[in-house]
Amino acid sequence: MSHIYQSYAKLYLGIVVVICGCSVEPPEPSPYANLIDVPPGFPEQQFPADNVPNEDRILLGRLLFYSTKMSQDSDVACVNCHYPGSSFTGMQQVNQGTQGRIGSRNSPSLANVGYKPHFLMEGGVPTLEMQALVPIQEHSEFGMNMLDVIERYTSDNVVQSLSHKAYGRPFDAFVLTRALASFERTFVSGRSRVDRNMLSAAEKRGKDLFFSNRTNCSSCHGGFLYTNHGFANNGAYESYADQGKARLTGKQSDAAVFAIPSLRNISVTAPYMHDGRIQSLSEVINHYNRGGFAHPNKSALIRPLGLNSQETSDLEAFLLALTDETFLYNPRFSR
Repeated sequence: MSHIYQSYAKLYLGIVVVICGCSVEPPEPSPYANLIDVPPGFPEQQFPADNVPNEDRILLGRLLFYSTKMSQDSDVACVNCHYPGSSFTGMQQVNQGTQGRIGSRNSPSLANVGYKPHFLMEGGVPTLEMQALVPIQEHSEFGMNMLDVIERYTSDNVVQSLSHKAYGRPFDAFVLTRALASFERTFVSGRSRVDRNMLSAAEKRGKDLFFSNRTNCSSCHGGFLYTNHGFANNGAYESYADQGKARLTGKQSDAAVFAIPSLRNISVTAPYMHDGRIQSLSEVINHYNRGGFAHPNKSALIRPLGLNSQETSDLEAFLLALTDETFLYNPRFSR
């Protein structure tokens, strides 16, 4: 009888839970909640087995992110091209590295970088840990050899101490790449007014346009990150100096094809496009409204949209509402 009673008791409790709309036990908080903010609707990040985040790893990564020792003249750091208040972009047309060397591409946002499946505009780097190697050796960025970088930190007692605490070993390339990745995985942005459904009438009209078949914006910029993580040519030019993904694959079909960026915090990530050629968000919208320039690899989705001035204004209003100010001014990311 007691077994039957227990079964009915469980059934009754289940019915009460459904009726009341609450659970008996709240879901357990993420073990990383105090380290990495996970907004409503966002999945948990997946971490490499050798780089599960902890406070020491993030602290060391933060120190390195602001350190100039990784650059040839000790004059620039990661933050120079990825400033927190601009959603970790550089606020310049193209990146500017050590000795004032000018690059050829616009610095992408690092917001939500822990969710990305690949890195760089060609997508040729598969992990966030490996990505850190690129700016260090790139001539127009840090212009350094990794062995020389590690040598510079040999006598840095703070870095060495944190390295042992975080990874149980002296500071080396393994530690450097993983600590930076650990800090960057805390760059989570998902608390804009769009996420909280706090939109004006104009912003709601813009949202409807964004997700409509008329514009097809969400075909490339859908999902919780507002990107499909794909690659496309958006008709920025008829002829490109930068061959995009073809630099990696050598395929003509990949010429002038670039990774599709997230639109989160787009209000603060100007200038736009792979080379920063467009200065304002309204210009970006007008570019797509016109249908872009002809190119053999231009996406079929890029076509004249026929939006009137009210519609382009509404669309811009929606995109501006993707700004997450709690992320942009989070003291955890500051120096």
